[in-house]
Amino acid sequence: MHELGRVLHLSRNKNLIIRTKTPPKIGMTVVDRKHQKVGTVKDVFGPVENPYVSVKPDVVKPEECVGKTIYLNLRSKREDMPLS
Repeated sequence: MHELGRVLHLSRNKNLIIRTKTPPKIGMTVVDRKHQKVGTVKDVFGPVENPYVSVKPDVVKPEECVGKTIYLNLRSKREDMPLS
């Protein structure tokens, strides 16, 4: 498990916005510290040194994630491969 960053806020379309130091690949699974799935990386944007990440949440109340640290699921690369 690799720390992605802390959830800063929700976007207008209810995506989680995170500031990170190492940008993930789009389609990777994002989990909480208990390895519960939070969502999927949808976009990476902003400055190269400290980009932002947009995560489409899979949780019922995404607003409860604001302020919490979330992680990339590195257990299985197959799980993180986006479906085409």
